[in-house]
Amino acid sequence: MNPAVWITSLLRRFPELVAELVPAAHGGLRERRGGGPAGGTGAPVRLHVSDALRDITDGVVELEEAVRERLGLRPVPPASVPVRLRRIAGLLERIAPDPVLAAHVEDETRRMAARCARALGDPEQMVRLPGRCPACDSVSLRAFPERAEVRCVNPPCGHVVGPADEAAA
Repeated sequence: MNPAVWITSLLRRFPELVAELVPAAHGGLRERRGGGPAGGTGAPVRLHVSDALRDITDGVVELEEAVRERLGLRPVPPASVPVRLRRIAGLLERIAPDPVLAAHVEDETRRMAARCARALGDPEQMVRLPGRCPACDSVSLRAFPERAEVRCVNPPCGHVVGPADEAAA
């Protein structure tokens, strides 16, 4: 699998996670004199979303720092999660020759993509991949992060792409 798939997924889904914590446009909690909400109920605090947001943010910061240190690059100024993810993506060609670092980047980005998907209510995130299935030639390849699997979702096929398929590609 390629860490670029998980980075792309995080870049696409992270803003959705942030939006889950933003109060609705029609107003958040109103307070009455003496404290406490007034006039109906407010949106509940979604701690699992907040925890996922914090975990992913911390994970991306730590991953970027680890990558830059391992590659012998100077530290960079703090930035938002999407900016950091793009910076990591820009280093993937330099990461690839280091099997330990490449595996770490893939594992962490896959983990964070799965955490983001779960927090957004997806049972398992499915990422559309470019290319064709090596078994049926359909454009139905999907990556399943939690299973660390690439599979053809064409119902008559269902081929699971393995290392031999990736080497042939």
